[in-house]
Amino acid sequence: MPEKVIVVGAGPAGLSAAIYTAREGFMPLVIAGTKGGGQLELTTVVENFPGFPEGIEGPEIVKLMRKQAEKFGARLLNEDLDSVDFSSRPLRVTAGGNAYEADSVIIATGANAKMLGIDSESEFVGKGVSTCGTCDGPFFKEKDVIVVGGGDTAMEDAIFITKFARSVTVVHRRDSLKASKIMQERAFSNTRIKFVWDTAIEEILGKERVSGVRLKNLKTGAVSDMPIDGVFMAIGYTPNTHMLRGALRLDEQGYIVTSEEVKTEIEGVFIAGDVADRFYRQAITASASGVKCALRAREYLASLEYSQKKK
Repeated sequence: MPEKVIVVGAGPAGLSAAIYTAREGFMPLVIAGTKGGGQLELTTVVENFPGFPEGIEGPEIVKLMRKQAEKFGARLLNEDLDSVDFSSRPLRVTAGGNAYEADSVIIATGANAKMLGIDSESEFVGKGVSTCGTCDGPFFKEKDVIVVGGGDTAMEDAIFITKFARSVTVVHRRDSLKASKIMQERAFSNTRIKFVWDTAIEEILGKERVSGVRLKNLKTGAVSDMPIDGVFMAIGYTPNTHMLRGALRLDEQGYIVTSEEVKTEIEGVFIAGDVADRFYRQAITASASGVKCALRAREYLASLEYSQKKK
């Protein structure tokens, strides 16, 4: 017998879907991955997740959500997704070399923030290096920070962070921004934002936390060190959809295209979280979309059961 529900992903989106479908008695199989947790696993203190007024560590949120999902009957499989086949019924999911069948599938594989690719950046994630301005900006009150990037996300982050930081320096590899005209105007008119053009970060400096960056001018080759308290990466996201190509419709950036909120063009396949969300990218919005998927799955499974009874 196929599973009623398979959830792929164990970040806030996938685990919220698992909690809700488990409480419905569907005993979902959760393909949690070998790492699991999504972006929250790379987050230190989270202060904007409802219910935790003193803040909570990102991995602790994941741990509590996993425990809650398992309490209601969800079964977590710590294997990575290999592939899917939605061309026939039942739906087919392969993970860890084993194939699983299901009446409905919720995809919540998330997205990863793009990084610079230098060795020192991973060392300081959560210690001055951040990939989310709206999440971590408040931790840098009266500090000096850098925002890396030249698109709308970088300008949005830079403008937001000026509410807290003493200064924000935008470091961009080119001599002009890719951001929309309105976002450029807002950034240029903000007196707390400075710009360093034609420049790349060669190294992030510090011991226990970020204390500076080594910059290289890409036109002159000049190298200089700049003292700084934080570095915000805003060079884009990569949705985790490489294993889904050919099975679901993706846009030009690789995000899954939904036909109606969390629905896809394939009946019984639903999408939650950052794998389709190029705008909000918050733990709470991912969680909410996971709940929506669970409710849609319940509705779909009820209609499926009804149609089978009529036969």
